[in-house]
Amino acid sequence: MWNTCCLQTFLVCLGMACLCYTAPSQRSKHLRPSLHAHYEGAKEGQVLHRSKRGWVWNQFFVIEEYTGPDPVLVGRLHSDVDSGDGKIKYILSGEGAGTIFVIDDKSGNIHATKTLDREERAQYTLTAQAVDRITNTPLEPPSEFIVKVQDINDNPPEFLNGPYHANVPEMSNVGTSVIQVTASDADDPTYGNSAKLVYSILEGQPYFSVEPQTGIIRTALPNMDREAKEEYHVVIQAKDMGGHMGGLSGTTKVTILLTDVNDNPPKFPQSVYHMSISEVAVPGEVVGRLKAKDPDLGQNGISTYTILNGDGLDVFEISTDSQTQEGVVKLNKPVDFEAKKSYSIKVEAANIPEYIDSRYTGRGTFKDTATVKIAVDDADEPPVFILPSYMLEVMENGKNGTIVGRVHAKDPDAANSPLTYSIDRHTNLDRLFFINPEDGIIKTTKPLDREETIWHNISVIATQVHNHMATRVPVAIRVLDVNDNAPEFSQPYDAFVCENAEPHQMITIISATDRDETANGPRFFFSLPPEIHNNPNFTVSDNKDSTATVYARRSGFSRQKQDQFLLPILISDGGNPALTSTNTLTISVCGCSIDGSRKSCNAEPYILTAGLSTGALIAILACIVILLVIVVLFVTLRRQKKEPLIVFEEEDVRENIITYDDEGGGEEDTEAFDIATLQNPDGINGFLPRKDIKPELQYFPRPGLRPAPNSVDVDDFIKTRIQEADNDPTAPPYDSIQIYGYEGRGSVAGSLSSLESVTTESDLDYDYLQTWGPRFKKLADLYGSKDTYDDDS
Repeated sequence: MWNTCCLQTFLVCLGMACLCYTAPSQRSKHLRPSLHAHYEGAKEGQVLHRSKRGWVWNQFFVIEEYTGPDPVLVGRLHSDVDSGDGKIKYILSGEGAGTIFVIDDKSGNIHATKTLDREERAQYTLTAQAVDRITNTPLEPPSEFIVKVQDINDNPPEFLNGPYHANVPEMSNVGTSVIQVTASDADDPTYGNSAKLVYSILEGQPYFSVEPQTGIIRTALPNMDREAKEEYHVVIQAKDMGGHMGGLSGTTKVTILLTDVNDNPPKFPQSVYHMSISEVAVPGEVVGRLKAKDPDLGQNGISTYTILNGDGLDVFEISTDSQTQEGVVKLNKPVDFEAKKSYSIKVEAANIPEYIDSRYTGRGTFKDTATVKIAVDDADEPPVFILPSYMLEVMENGKNGTIVGRVHAKDPDAANSPLTYSIDRHTNLDRLFFINPEDGIIKTTKPLDREETIWHNISVIATQVHNHMATRVPVAIRVLDVNDNAPEFSQPYDAFVCENAEPHQMITIISATDRDETANGPRFFFSLPPEIHNNPNFTVSDNKDSTATVYARRSGFSRQKQDQFLLPILISDGGNPALTSTNTLTISVCGCSIDGSRKSCNAEPYILTAGLSTGALIAILACIVILLVIVVLFVTLRRQKKEPLIVFEEEDVRENIITYDDEGGGEEDTEAFDIATLQNPDGINGFLPRKDIKPELQYFPRPGLRPAPNSVDVDDFIKTRIQEADNDPTAPPYDSIQIYGYEGRGSVAGSLSSLESVTTESDLDYDYLQTWGPRFKKLADLYGSKDTYDDDS
């Protein structure tokens, strides 16, 4: 409350002082008359002089944030031509004229009607002019002037970038710079002390201090330890008016963190650690963990662990867990309770040298040691083989029960339990081997063939009798070679001798192969059997390099006499004892060119009495081709020409009108033709072959359907033929030509012949035929009246 009253009193005094200061200036800056019109006697020859007049002033001032009840007087304009009679009118224009600033057009007084804020606008430019009130004629030229807004301390300092966060290393020296804070004041820095700021610290002593003029925060205490306190909260104040009473202030908060430095060595919480490990543990198994505490952070708190000395220096190893910073003790070699029951090692934990700050090395070494005692626990262990693996050998083709070798295991425990041996059946699927369960001797169960399988890999299991603990060991058995495979040709040879061959001409070079190993195989020896050692046709020469060359012994070979020779060759290997085999080399007699290349090995072409020249062969081939082309064209044309299966003189005998002059005798005429010709002679046997198709299957008609051989009953004959056609499965689905001389009786459609028209009830009158003469007498009788027909009947 007291501060508020003091501030109000100060502002009132300041305003009165400003008014007192500006009043004389405003009076001196009022427009004073500068136009003087004076006339002297108007004598002839006198010159009239007019003196130049103008405005006289400087800039005006108005205080900001004025809150009085009346408009504040800014200043007054007055011209020396104004005699006070009201004939002069003052006009104001420019920035804020009429809204913020108004002028009394008679007196020239300028007032500010609104509260002004210098921080929004610092000055206004206006134009004043004096004119005649009646005619608005300018009495003076217009002139500009400036109204400046005078600042007061109405804006407190502000920290625009606050709140602040800063870091400083722990254990820093006094005066170490932490951060600089900056406040800004919107008041006029060129007028008074309204914008003159002073910084001070309100919270954070005695750890930090601040420079009053710059705002730089510095450490104030030495040896500030992060491990004791990591975070500090500091409040900084900025005050204007140079920090004097009545000034406005603003504050900001600064959070300062102490960053870590490596000022603490690692330290084991205890000097002795006890651990244990089972004797059956395998290398790499974890024995235990220990940790040296280091309050530093990050890389400053990383510790590395090493084993300095002890009787377990080679048996154990230690590594650093990067996640937990623990030292992990692991087993490096197998331990045996029966051999040694405990070990002792000395472990050291140390910081990484490159992260140690030399300023703090005087406090001591950045490392610590501890003793680790490790006890070996007794366990029932499985059997142990003398060797980690076995490799045995046995000769191939040995008898059943041949000894391959022996494996041996023992119980490492003090009890020394008895063991039994067995072979894993999954590794001995063919049951080739057997092991004695008591002494571990391995034997064969059948002869082995090295050429089939050289190596056999089995697993032998040793099992304790009492607790059935077992151990496996791999056993590799190699089958040794014996000379049991005779040599043979390395490949099938296609040898030939030319008919024009000369004596001692080379035929071919042969080689051999042997499935046995090198000791029982190469080198090979080649020769002819003793019984044909003096072969008259060929000789074999051993090249002493496991190959041999076959030569022709004579000349004059002929395909007509003998086109092929079979030459037996003996091949012996280098085994002990050596094996020999006889291989047959087939040599063909061929016709060759002058350079010895083979042309033909067939004897048939020489059977021809005379050869044909190339031109003759080409002519013969050309004739054959021409004949083939002619045949193809003929067949093609025949296929394109569609001829009917049955050829008739006319296209369809059923649709042609046949004209003849012979008049038949009708049904009573039995001498015009032989009715028996309608009966197919083949029909006597009961089967009528089709003329239009070739049946694939022949079906014999059923008994009872055969007509009498000499039957002349055409009706029965036609019915028989119809029934046969209906029951014939080979009949085509299309109509075929059937020629009958009798249409039959009882047809649903009736007869198509006009010969029986007389029997139908017709409305036609044929009596006029009686008048046509004797040539039509027969027709007149047939087609005459009904009465006449009945009489004739």
